[in-house]
Amino acid sequence: MSHLDTFAAVDLGASSGRVVVGRVGRGTLELAEVHRFANRPVRLPSGLHWNAVGLYREILDGLRAAADHRPLSVGIDSWAVDYGLLDTNGALLGTPHHYRDGRTDDAAGAFVADFGADALYAANGLQFLKFNTVFQLAAARHDPQLRAADTLLLIPDLITYWLTGDRGAEITNASTTGLLDVSTRQWSDRLAEAAGVRPSLLPPLRHPGQRVGPLLPEAAAETGLAKTVVTAVASHDTASAVAGVPALTDRFGYISCGTWSLAGLELTEPVTTEAARTANFTNELGVDGRTRFLRNIMGLWLVQECLRVWNLDDRALPGLLAEAAKAEPFTALIDAGDARFLPPGDMPARIAEHLRADGLPVPEGRGALLRCILESLALAHRDTLRRAAALADTELDVVHLVGGGSRNELLCQWTADALGLPVVAGPVEATAIGNIVVQARAAGAVDDLAGARRLIAAAQEPRRYTPQGGRAAWDAAAARLGLD
Repeated sequence: MSHLDTFAAVDLGASSGRVVVGRVGRGTLELAEVHRFANRPVRLPSGLHWNAVGLYREILDGLRAAADHRPLSVGIDSWAVDYGLLDTNGALLGTPHHYRDGRTDDAAGAFVADFGADALYAANGLQFLKFNTVFQLAAARHDPQLRAADTLLLIPDLITYWLTGDRGAEITNASTTGLLDVSTRQWSDRLAEAAGVRPSLLPPLRHPGQRVGPLLPEAAAETGLAKTVVTAVASHDTASAVAGVPALTDRFGYISCGTWSLAGLELTEPVTTEAARTANFTNELGVDGRTRFLRNIMGLWLVQECLRVWNLDDRALPGLLAEAAKAEPFTALIDAGDARFLPPGDMPARIAEHLRADGLPVPEGRGALLRCILESLALAHRDTLRRAAALADTELDVVHLVGGGSRNELLCQWTADALGLPVVAGPVEATAIGNIVVQARAAGAVDDLAGARRLIAAAQEPRRYTPQGGRAAWDAAAARLGLD
C-alpha cells in the first residue's frame, strides 16, 4: 500500500457541524467522520445569535476524537458573512449574530442607496444579500461592542484564532463580506469606512494552503494534537465544496446544495457587467484565485423548515419524497429565491401565502407541498446556471450537484430534466473533502486541483442522472415563473 497522510477537517454548517478525518495518498482518498454535532442558533433579547463558544467546545471534542489518527494538520471551514469581535486582549466581545437576524433589514437598503448600486457592484462584485457583512456592520455602526473592537474575525478565522492565537482572514471567506475589492483582491478602505468601521479592524489576508501555525498549549492539551498544525483551507464552505467537485472537464456548472443552493460556474476572472449585477450574480473567490460566479437560492432550508413545523426529522423524508413523486406535477410553483422565505418560521404557511398572493392553488398534503418546493428548486437551478453560462459566454457539458442535496434523487433527476443536461450527484461531504484536499496539496500528498478532482471522482463514485424527457413541460413551468 502507498504511503497515506492524514488530515482533519472541521466543517461547520448552518444546522450541524462535523469533524472528518481524511487519509490521502496516490490514488487513495478515505474519509471517516469522527464527530458530529448540532448547530442551533440562540434567540436572545438582542436578536438571533450563534453559540460560538459551544461550537468551539464541540470542535475540541471532535479534534480529540481525531487524535488517534495522528493528523498532520487541521483545516476549518464554515458558512460565510458572520463574525466575532475581539478586543485588544483577544477577548470575544459579545456573541456573534446569525445572518438570519433581522437587524440588517433597513440598513442594507440604506447602504446601497447611499453608496449606489452600480458603484457597490463595481467595487466588490457581490450579489445583493441583505445579510452581507458590510450591511451587518452598517447596521451595528453605533453598537458599543463594535466601537470597542480591535479585530473582526469571520467564524472560521475566529476558531482558528482560538486554536492558534493567530489573527487573520482567509481570502475565500473574506470575499463574501462585501469589504474586499473585486479587482485588487485586498481589503477596501473605502467600503470599510462606508460601513462605519476602521479599516484596521480587518486582519491580514491569508490564502488556502497557507500554514497558520501549531495549536496553542491549552488547545493541544485539550485535543492531544501537540504535533498538529492548522492549515488555512478554503474556509468558506462553498469554496471548499467547489474544490471538492469531481469535475473532469472545465465546462461544468456546480450546485452546492444543502441549507442553501449555491449554483454557478468556476471562472478565471470575475464578471462585473451591468447584466451580471441586475441578474444578482456574485463573484467570490475560490482555490487558486479562481472566481466562483454564482447566485444564492434558498435551497433545502425550505424543506428543513417544513419538517420542523411538522415536528418531523430527516427519517420522515423518504416517505414524504415517495408521496411527492406521486403528486401531480407543476400544480403550484414558487420563487425559490424570494426573501420572504429567509427568516425562520412557519414555512408551509408562508408558501401557502405566497401561492395565494399569486393566484395559485395551495398543494393539498405534505407530499404535494414537497413536490412544489423541489420542482421550484429545480427550476431555480436551471435559471441560475443558464444565466451564468450566458453572462460568462460559455457552455456547459455537465452539472455537478454536491452536498446533502445529492442524496435527494427527485431533486437531482428534476434538475437534470429541467436543464436538459446530465447531473452528477455527489459527493455528499464535498465540503469536508475540499477542505482535506487543500491540506493534502499543501503537504505534497496531492499535486494540483485537477489531480485532486480526478482523485475525488475515482474514490467517491458519484451517481449520474441523465435527462428523462418532458422538456416542454419544464419550459412551460419556467415560463409561468418568468424564468428562462
